[in-house]
Amino acid sequence: MANHTDDKPSVRSSEVAAAATRKPPLETEELRRGLQRFFRETFHESDTGAKRAVGSFKWGVYAFYDYDGEPIYVGQTKEKLSGRVGRHLTNQRTDAVAMSVLDPFEVADIEVWPLPEFEGVGSKHPDFKTAKAHLDALEHLIFSRLRKQSRFGVILNEKDPPAPTVEIDEPPSFRGTILNDQIRELRGHPDSRLARRALTVSKLAQVISERELKGLGLRRVLLAQATRMRWLAEQRFIALGGEAGVEVGSEDEDDAADSE
Repeated sequence: MANHTDDKPSVRSSEVAAAATRKPPLETEELRRGLQRFFRETFHESDTGAKRAVGSFKWGVYAFYDYDGEPIYVGQTKEKLSGRVGRHLTNQRTDAVAMSVLDPFEVADIEVWPLPEFEGVGSKHPDFKTAKAHLDALEHLIFSRLRKQSRFGVILNEKDPPAPTVEIDEPPSFRGTILNDQIRELRGHPDSRLARRALTVSKLAQVISERELKGLGLRRVLLAQATRMRWLAEQRFIALGGEAGVEVGSEDEDDAADSE
């Protein structure tokens, strides 16, 4: 009778390996944890003084910033901020991520502008149109201000927000990081960021080449991403010595030495 006891360790090893592959990569897992920490942060409502978790607000505008503090994306939501922002950064179920407009791993900080005065307003509420007008006006206000603050004069949105129909003042906001020190060090290295940015540019260019575009929004994003990549490459090159550090010699010298 055959003895199968020798097979048991390999079976257990396979089970352990299979279980390990079900666990998301470290960076992905930490991104989700960072988002959860951010959404649990406390926001103080200026009018009432009430304290609420950042992610619990239903109406509001949000913005993403990269590792240099550069604003890269602005959006709005009429659902919980935790749900809308979470979908942007943890899966492909948003146009911005699916079409390579936005790389979730480029996001270091998030800022949110909740509108608690419209918290109970739903699509059938008599104040819905008023609430939506305020939300649109706030998105336009934040988008315009951050675009002016950007060193590149651009935000990675495919579309510009519609012109506001009401006048509003910018409400209090909350800004925080979604990265711990370990992930910031791993993912924030300029060469790693350049590699990811080059991949984003390539994927976005492919999307553009395969679709019949109605407008120039995606092409503007492509130009912005290429400009941001060039700037990062230039900063890295200068930091390492620039032209003074370029070696001197024939391009074929190494090949000639290898052939001898």
